[in-house]
Amino acid sequence: MKSIIRKLTLTAAALTTFAAVGMAPATAAEKVVLGVAIPAATHGFTGGIVFWANQAKKDLEKANPDLKVIVKTAANAAEQANQLQDLMAVSKINALVVFPFESAALTKPVAEVHNKGVYVTVVDRGLTDTSAQDAYVSGDNTAFGKIPAEYLAKAMGGKGNLVALRGIATTLDNERWEAFTGVMKNHPDIKILDAKYANWNRDDAFKVMQDYLTRFKQIDAVWAADDDMAVGVLKAIDQSKRTDIKIVFGGAGAKGMIKTLMDGKDPRIVANVSYSPKFMYDSIKLTAEARLKGEKLPATYIIPSELITRENASKFYFPDSPF
Repeated sequence: MKSIIRKLTLTAAALTTFAAVGMAPATAAEKVVLGVAIPAATHGFTGGIVFWANQAKKDLEKANPDLKVIVKTAANAAEQANQLQDLMAVSKINALVVFPFESAALTKPVAEVHNKGVYVTVVDRGLTDTSAQDAYVSGDNTAFGKIPAEYLAKAMGGKGNLVALRGIATTLDNERWEAFTGVMKNHPDIKILDAKYANWNRDDAFKVMQDYLTRFKQIDAVWAADDDMAVGVLKAIDQSKRTDIKIVFGGAGAKGMIKTLMDGKDPRIVANVSYSPKFMYDSIKLTAEARLKGEKLPATYIIPSELITRENASKFYFPDSPF
């Protein structure tokens, strides 16, 4: 079956139609035992992932007596690989929704589960071999890199020095970086001084930014590529008392950063890009409902990212969310 790529917001109507499109005949299981393997809440975004996964378990088990959802969180790739084995051997899952801790390290373990007949939906951090999955749900990582690059290039007037922070070595981080640098190639007077991994972590980002501040005497802008990393970046800048950095562009729309943007509290925070962890809930819901019907999902589903500015920030502010 050819991949079907949809770029639209997951509204209630979309969730209904999604499960009824692009199906291949399948036999419904008497009971769906759905394993959910996700990273632990090591930073704000994964905190949101854990929150929405457990919310999906609560809502879906209540609505579907023939469904059991088992949520496992892992602190690293090795632990997650072991959990996949436990989900197979002990929990006897027949469906899996996995948010890989790392792409390469989890590809073989997920493939082993898939090869034993388990239906697999991969979320966000894609595998290096897509034959190990049945469906893939993700935010728009190309737009996540392209939108900040276009905004920064314009805000910098097409010239100046920029430093970047990357996440964890995953397919999605590669997509974001390729999209970002693809735009910057059109602006040769903007120099990317360095780009280092900071693991979507505030403390790691603080250390990386300290290094940048020590090595580079003039930095005009920072692409932090995540709001948690942006917090660490801002802390390092404030401690150094540097005033040359005019823009820090994070990402994913964390509620603290969106509130700062709305209130205009920090002149360095002027824009953001959406990438909500709620897609974890949607991925579990879509997979569970399809498998209860003995149906399959379209091969690929992409949730769009949008530029967030002070003018539209209230639309992306969710004060009750953990992220």
